[in-house]
Amino acid sequence: MPLRNRVTPLGALVADPARGLVYGNRGCLHDEAGRIRRRYAGRRWIACRLRFRGWHREPLLQPGRFTELFFLDEATAFAAGHRPCALCRRADYNRLLALWRELYPGRAGADAVDTRLHGERVAPGTRAQLHHDGRLEDLPDGAFVLRDGEPWLVLGRRLLRWTPGGYESSVQRPGRGYAVLITPPSLVAVLRAGWEPSVPLLHPSALPG
Repeated sequence: MPLRNRVTPLGALVADPARGLVYGNRGCLHDEAGRIRRRYAGRRWIACRLRFRGWHREPLLQPGRFTELFFLDEATAFAAGHRPCALCRRADYNRLLALWRELYPGRAGADAVDTRLHGERVAPGTRAQLHHDGRLEDLPDGAFVLRDGEPWLVLGRRLLRWTPGGYESSVQRPGRGYAVLITPPSLVAVLRAGWEPSVPLLHPSALPG
């Protein structure tokens, strides 16, 4: 039976056999029986490589250890509010900090980034995902918007419907107007600046066959 550790762009944890292309965590979210009990633990939400230095944890969801999470791709991890890991993705992390300093002059260490992102991804007084307004014509490829209650990826002139296993359908992207933005605004700015991660930004199903 699939574990409930696949992350949607809406930040929810679901059980699905599709593992995805990006790994990460946001602290220990499960109890001693491996049941998910909380949405997050702390502000350090990271996205990692699937493989690093041959490290392998078995079994998953060990008591008292961080909850292993899986994302379809980097765009999904960004939408859920995760940023690159400073250990297994050091070059990506350094690139993020460099872009961050250009976008937001001042402190740009892990604590500053995580604090800003936490304010953009979690609604005040709740543990629910916070959404924002965005102009469709201004959104970069890789951003996610909410359409009919579901997450859709912005890619060129199309919007692609997200599923745990890949992108399955698309519609024409409106040329103008506002949308409900899922991806935190700071990470939208990073995407707009030309983000090129070492992990897959987009699942192959998003690309022309």
